[in-house]
Amino acid sequence: MTARSAVTTALTAARHAAATGALPDLDDVVTLLSCRGDDLVELQSVAAGLRDEGLVSAGRAGRITYSRKVFIPLTRLCRDRCHYCTFVTVPGKLRREGHGMYLELDQVVALAQQGAALGCKEALFTLGDRPEDRWPEAGEWLAARGYSSTLDYVRAASVAVLERTGLLPHLNPGVMSLDELTWLRPVAPSMGMMLETTARRLFTDKGQPHHGSPDKDPLVRLRVLRDAGEARVPFTTGILVGIGENLTERAESLLAMAEIHRTYGHIQEVIVQNFRAKPDTAMRGVPDAEMSEFLAAVAVARVVMGPDVAIQAPPNLVSHEECAALIASGIADWGGVSPLTPDHVNPERPWPNLDTLAELTARCGFTLTERITAEPPYVLDRGTWIDDGLAGHVEALADPVTGLAVDTRPVARNLPVHGRSCTSSTRVTP
Repeated sequence: MTARSAVTTALTAARHAAATGALPDLDDVVTLLSCRGDDLVELQSVAAGLRDEGLVSAGRAGRITYSRKVFIPLTRLCRDRCHYCTFVTVPGKLRREGHGMYLELDQVVALAQQGAALGCKEALFTLGDRPEDRWPEAGEWLAARGYSSTLDYVRAASVAVLERTGLLPHLNPGVMSLDELTWLRPVAPSMGMMLETTARRLFTDKGQPHHGSPDKDPLVRLRVLRDAGEARVPFTTGILVGIGENLTERAESLLAMAEIHRTYGHIQEVIVQNFRAKPDTAMRGVPDAEMSEFLAAVAVARVVMGPDVAIQAPPNLVSHEECAALIASGIADWGGVSPLTPDHVNPERPWPNLDTLAELTARCGFTLTERITAEPPYVLDRGTWIDDGLAGHVEALADPVTGLAVDTRPVARNLPVHGRSCTSSTRVTP
């Protein structure tokens, strides 16, 4: 079979799989990930058609969404040692810069209040995994303030944001157990954790980007995705493109997410993020993900996940011209964009101005539309997916018909007692 006929066969099989709700075969996904040139254009057309089908079905045809949010870097300490990360630092550097091991609660609330004043609806908590397991200073900081763990403090900070600002927390604290997900559910309408890759050799083999990072074992991260489904948490996950995985491993990662979503229905967003090398990291000399390869991954994510899951790509990691190519590849969402805080994970890549992003989106025939932290289907079915104690907070910011954000500013709002309680729990080790 020629390369061209293999692509044609894979595209036909992908269309059939999408129409029937089945998963495409691994070999077909690998073939599609290799598409370039005219084959890539055809793949993008299929992906964009699926996206449009999903938007029409959801009653929001022609709308590309985003979440206006404030990023809260609760702590830059972590027990992992990922070779591409510039977000994570060490206690000594924090002290030299005059920072604490964590943001204090009043600092968290102040950031959220500034975001609320600018119309943000979401407070995205960004932090490292369980730093107290690596750094004694982190455990001492927590204990001095009455917290048993980083997750205990995440919960308290979420409560403070909800009650004192009305913003909706989206929690990204890394690996969590089923008990921990369930415990955090009453204080956050959504949570997330990037799968990144199912390529376990990138974790087990010395010199690979996840070696020495206990929370980056793909087996552990896949278990978190399943547990989030068991806990009925609207969940955001995704892959990193270009960190050393091959096409088969990339295909396996996409299929693993799709299979889990078909079981639980909770994966609200799949982020397809392109690797960008950063100075002062072990991977500073690794080439950035090539654009055609990245676009193929975005389009294949749409084909594999189907028409209804929000495929998302960060607009600050590509040029303005490349944003159009992402829309052509089937994305339905730009993710979180902040008018206040930088992308703390990619600080060298500033967010596009929201007016600029709206203009770029309009040039492609779509209307930029604001949503809240949970995607519309989960907002509209919030009795299933969002804790009852958060109903007032969600209803204050979401349109009851579309599930999208309304044009308002969040206001302080009390939580029910079961959500407000911040009593330390016994930490469950993954």
